Amino acid sequence: MTKVVVQNGNVDGAIKKFKTKFARSGVPSELKKKKHYEKPGVRRRNEKKEQMRNARKHKNY
Repeated sequence: MTKVVVQNGNVDGAIKKFKTKFARSGVPSELKKKKHYEKPGVRRRNEKKEQMRNARKHKNY
């Protein structure tokens, strides 16, 4: 469970911190993945595409 303490009545700042902590925890991406069933072959194919995409991004010249 993600918790954030409100300091000096700064609710807007606490909401901002909560949103960033929540996004970093990985919950939104897990929800997106589990929204629809994906066949194992399709999942492997998508993971391979993602690995190729990341390899291109992080390629050292």
